[in-house]
Amino acid sequence: MSGAWNAIGRTPMVRLSNINKHLGLPPKASIYAKLEYLNVGGSKKDRIAKQMIDDAIEEGTLREGQRIVELTSGNTGTGLAIVAACRGHPFTAVMSKGNSVERARMMRALGAIVVLVDQHADSVVGQVSGDDLKRVEEETRRIVTQENAFRADQFSLPGSFRAHYLHTGPECWEQSEQSIDSFVDFVGTGGTFVGISKYLKEQNADIKCFLLEHASSRILNSHAAVSGGMAANNNGKHKIQGGGYFKTFSELPLFDQRISGVDKEDLIDGYLTVTDEEAIDTARLLARTEGIFGGFSAGANVAAAAKIIRSGQGNHVLALVCDSGLKYLSTDLYPQ
Repeated sequence: MSGAWNAIGRTPMVRLSNINKHLGLPPKASIYAKLEYLNVGGSKKDRIAKQMIDDAIEEGTLREGQRIVELTSGNTGTGLAIVAACRGHPFTAVMSKGNSVERARMMRALGAIVVLVDQHADSVVGQVSGDDLKRVEEETRRIVTQENAFRADQFSLPGSFRAHYLHTGPECWEQSEQSIDSFVDFVGTGGTFVGISKYLKEQNADIKCFLLEHASSRILNSHAAVSGGMAANNNGKHKIQGGGYFKTFSELPLFDQRISGVDKEDLIDGYLTVTDEEAIDTARLLARTEGIFGGFSAGANVAAAAKIIRSGQGNHVLALVCDSGLKYLSTDLYPQ
């Protein structure tokens, strides 16, 4: 194997064995946890970093030695820093000051220039809002123009879902011995959900795929306006970094059939929500009972998988442990 970027992927998957009784699940129910935090850079975003750069080189849109720039909550930036370093490209990450400091330090250690953007006046440190992300987007565009750089746009480049359609989805299906009957994922760019759901439904059209949003920023469910859910509680603020930015489908291009090749309505079987407390409690439970040290979104995904089982909508649910708890030691996810 030549280069660390070629070690990305083929992460293990485990059937959670001890947590069921703590979550009130029947013994025969299965939550399959895909351990994406064991990727080279510690998250599932390593996959899209590799795919976006591989695609750009193949298509000729990334020139030799050209600077790569992208906004990030830290995980995509870490993956891009690794791939850029291995392939001889300078890299600039643009990140909100609301994200955990571990991420910025890791990217700098990997040779990236890290530009930190001030949060919106109403934002809370550790809780990156949609308004914060808009500020980061503006700065990213400015730097791309100034540096004549390649934008590794994780929200719109097809590589962001192709990485999961071509690799993560097939790995999960194989590792579960074709037994997955449902899948849930917390929405950031939507790339993981679109890629894995598209692949799984090609294998078995009966597999149910659920979009997960934070309870304070639920907006994608078309029925939310009727139930009152579209009005974000706590002004959309929450602690789960890397997603829940209160974006509509029109602001998430990877759900567009022109990019994904599939109508989003054919992928989405339902919508779920999760609170900070549910995500934190479940992440801590994963660590104590299963030895899995994941981040906020890992807790969110597993908590939602348990909801699917308890509601009778699935018995063998796939959930990703998206990144490592080591990236959140400066937060309140794990007590000192």
